Amino acid sequence: MLPIEHNDPINARILAISEDKIEGFVRKPFVEIANRSGVRVDVVMARIAAMLRAGTIRRVRQTLLATNLAEGALVAWKLREDKIDSAFDWMFGHDPFSGHVVLRSTDTVSAGSDYKLWTTVKVPQGFSLEGHCELLTKKVGAERFRVMPAKGIFTLGVGHVRRKTVEPGSRADQPAKMISVQMVSLSEREWNVLLALKREFTPEEITLSPWGARANEAGISADEFCRVADELNTRKIIGRFSTFLEHVKPSAGGVRVTRFNALFHWAVPHGREIEAGGEVGRHHILTHCYWREAGPEFKNVNIMAVAHGTDKQLLLDHKAAIDRHLRSCDVPVSYTNVFWGGRSEIKPSEISPQIYRDWLSEQSKS
Repeated sequence: MLPIEHNDPINARILAISEDKIEGFVRKPFVEIANRSGVRVDVVMARIAAMLRAGTIRRVRQTLLATNLAEGALVAWKLREDKIDSAFDWMFGHDPFSGHVVLRSTDTVSAGSDYKLWTTVKVPQGFSLEGHCELLTKKVGAERFRVMPAKGIFTLGVGHVRRKTVEPGSRADQPAKMISVQMVSLSEREWNVLLALKREFTPEEITLSPWGARANEAGISADEFCRVADELNTRKIIGRFSTFLEHVKPSAGGVRVTRFNALFHWAVPHGREIEAGGEVGRHHILTHCYWREAGPEFKNVNIMAVAHGTDKQLLLDHKAAIDRHLRSCDVPVSYTNVFWGGRSEIKPSEISPQIYRDWLSEQSKS
């Protein structure tokens, strides 16, 4: 029986590459993982398939830069205490357009700490994000919600295994460059390829040339499928080919990848968001860093970042190092806070306009 824990030495070598180092569209992704990890490709495929079957890896898929395909936002929800769990269950179980569903809390009563449910929401082009949140409000009985679209992206990745050994203050030589959020339009053929491309892999689909069956699904040849995927990649629509670890719950063997999920908040002066985001986003511990406007309920926080770890104090040490770096760069911070993740479920958000139309029709009947 093959080892299935993330901390097995061979699995760790594979995961250090496969979590977030395969950028863009790659025709033979498992061969690329093998080449970059120094592990034979047959071993790479067998180990990834075994971890996927065991739940150590929760999904294997080609990711998309969905911020360019669908209107999206981080949404904080204010609910009565007795409605929070049922709202969590409904959004995870019944809304395909809510991705991350997380309960968050702060160490002290502070700005926005009464917003305990946080979700990511994406609504396909042609539909209203605010309208979607209004519909969810009625479904779950929320009192208020705050929509925080990304105005810029500085860091976007996973790499939990690789980040386990990152020291506080470790950062890139240069500030992170901001990726702007810009909507793109796709043809019907491009949508067909994209929807086939992004579907999660089953263990049986982990093969040397995995895209042939997806091309059949899209109704075109493998060469045409890869050509369209290459074009989408050039248009900055394709993200990474990634193996996503189950980092919230323990594995079948009781091993945890992370224990703590921290959402860091900073409020910096208007006009300095790109500079501040670049300085925050260059820190290696962060899996996400965005420019988002949180509004007065959150003391006008506008830079947010996420870090994961097994030691709460170590995550606070990482944040303290980022705070010191901002001071050394003369970036004023009028307010900062940490929201800790609790109960959490994660799934890819749907982005298909047709799936959204079908879902709206179903909701109108219930």
